[in-house]
Amino acid sequence: MVVCSVVVRRLLAAAPAAPRHVFTGLRWVTSTPVKFTDRKYTDKHEWVQVEGKIGTIGITHYAQDALGDVVYAQLPDPGQEFSQMDECGALESVKAASELYCPVSGKIVSKNTEVEDTPGLINKSCYEKGWLFKLELSKLHELDGLMDEAQYEKFLKTDDH
Repeated sequence: MVVCSVVVRRLLAAAPAAPRHVFTGLRWVTSTPVKFTDRKYTDKHEWVQVEGKIGTIGITHYAQDALGDVVYAQLPDPGQEFSQMDECGALESVKAASELYCPVSGKIVSKNTEVEDTPGLINKSCYEKGWLFKLELSKLHELDGLMDEAQYEKFLKTDDH
């Protein structure tokens, strides 16, 4: 190992320095997670993340924290249709009960049965494993009226939430 280290040092010392232009155009890659996402948020603390015409819906970290330990989730069934901000379900916690509102209009295509069986997933992983339901969006333009993450973070700092 020592011999290998000495050989590598000598090779590096003897190698000509790479011209500066060799590094032009290279990009650094990082494993640090990017904070901002393409999720959209409502002032009722639901989020929607869209892929094609399918939106995945859940509640925000702020909402799950305010609720406390979620013990029951009543989620909409596939096939049901909702207009934007219609009440579409409910969550109950040890501290409170809260209605769920549909952030965009559409038809429910699936629900997270794991959350129904283990509601605590909402507290543990509200953006990944704790998503609530998926729907096929019927009015994509409604996304324009929702907040992006920066706007939502700013909203949380106001007294309006």
